[in-house]
Amino acid sequence: MSAGPSAVPDSPAEADSLRAQIFQRLHPRAYLERFLAENVRPDGRAFSEWRDVSLNVGSISTADGSALVRMGDTTVVCGVKAEIAEPELDHPDEGYLVPNLDLPAMCSSKFKPGPPTEEAQVLSDRLNQALVMSGVISLSSLCIHSGRSVWTLYVDATCINYAGNAFDATLLAMVAALKNTRIPQASFDEESGRTVCSRKNRVPLTLSRFPTSASFGIFDASQILADPTAFEEPLLDATVCVVVDEEPELISVNGVGLGITTTVDSQKTIQACISAAKNRSLELQKLL
Repeated sequence: MSAGPSAVPDSPAEADSLRAQIFQRLHPRAYLERFLAENVRPDGRAFSEWRDVSLNVGSISTADGSALVRMGDTTVVCGVKAEIAEPELDHPDEGYLVPNLDLPAMCSSKFKPGPPTEEAQVLSDRLNQALVMSGVISLSSLCIHSGRSVWTLYVDATCINYAGNAFDATLLAMVAALKNTRIPQASFDEESGRTVCSRKNRVPLTLSRFPTSASFGIFDASQILADPTAFEEPLLDATVCVVVDEEPELISVNGVGLGITTTVDSQKTIQACISAAKNRSLELQKLL
């Protein structure tokens, strides 16, 4: 019989577990420090250890491409929808890539119902930057007819369960969904001024690169925690996110936290993160 919130624990083990839960809630930083002092994290991982990742594609039948990623308990689903649009006047031969991440209230108690949270907007901007900087797909490959008709790819991701490090999971889901995408063969009819799409023939997108990311948390200015959890994230002094491609070549480094890019020790930390990110990429590329 398990103990309810006001019940007396049935055993010493249950009493210890209850005390640990209370201590964790009241003193989260001290709780984390006690684990790290023993060179282990609260979920049992080593500092440099990543959570297990699984990837499934094609699960959304109504989308042109889709992917589901589980990174530990963090779960993200992504669908790609292709729509025809007119190109911008300044870029008549380029289509559009529009990534977006939704963090609904159902995925975690930290998010409330209502309009997109600031965190979701920041992550969406970072995801867009990662995809653009990597050149994951040439926008000119989305052109149907110069100046008249192009494809717009809406890459919409939703976090189903938030357990930390949504960025890494979402970028992987977006790239996998784009790789899974098949769009109708299309041509532009000059006489009617309309774009004609084939009902039968679908063609894959041409991806130029396959970016993946690796995120790290810096705790107590010296301890590097790979793939931070939702419990660890608010306790971190700084974060570092490294994006690399399949080679693996470095695409970008994003650091948030006081002094993360100014001191000699910080530079050593960033170099360590880049090295670990390249090793991590080799594992993630196998899933792609």
